[in-house]
Amino acid sequence: MTGSSSSGSGTVAAVRAALATVLDPELDEPITDLGFVHEVGLSPDGVAHVGLRLPTFFCAPNFAFLMVADAHEAVSAVPGVRAAVVSLEGHHASGEINGGVATGSGFVGTFAGEATAELGELRRQFLTKAALAGQDRVARPLVDAGSTPADLAAMTLGDVLPSPDLDRLRRRRLWLDLPADDGAPLLIRADGTGVPVEQVPLHLRRARLTRTGIELNGEYCKGLLAARYPRERSPA
Repeated sequence: MTGSSSSGSGTVAAVRAALATVLDPELDEPITDLGFVHEVGLSPDGVAHVGLRLPTFFCAPNFAFLMVADAHEAVSAVPGVRAAVVSLEGHHASGEINGGVATGSGFVGTFAGEATAELGELRRQFLTKAALAGQDRVARPLVDAGSTPADLAAMTLGDVLPSPDLDRLRRRRLWLDLPADDGAPLLIRADGTGVPVEQVPLHLRRARLTRTGIELNGEYCKGLLAARYPRERSPA
């Protein structure tokens, strides 16, 4: 179910664009780029159908729930979509997750007796890691070009040339309610305060290690997905 419908191919394209805003919380990449979107379709009466697949049968159910719930929310908000049906396939908790998201039960309601808290804090932890990794993406070219710790400690986001990595960093900070305007420091700690010059080298090492870990996990998951579904590619 990947083509357009009587509701118009533009709406199907909008559904796919909405899915591109949904991130794997651990990998900080869109589920479309990761290949997790298996099918996208739209019925004549405006019901969007989305199929998701993950790299393994045992992917963590909390991450899986977040992706299904975020996909449902994003697709439901697309103009022209009357309802969204998001189905996770090939996962040990597919039935529970699909049913819980469809009924708006939340993570605790979906896994009653097992889950004790919703996933907002988990999401924030991974966004914090993503924001730290993003500092490496933006600062690394500056370091390579000769910027010193003193330069970087004094630098603001407005001092950095525009780039997709800078835009990405701003978005992560905004989600965390951290300073993201032109006057915000380029390098900040988790509490939003700037990094003192003497701490810049250590801060950048942590940012580099965090980025490397996230990216390696992403490549590993892509490889697992390709091995699990070797002849299929995402339509999104």
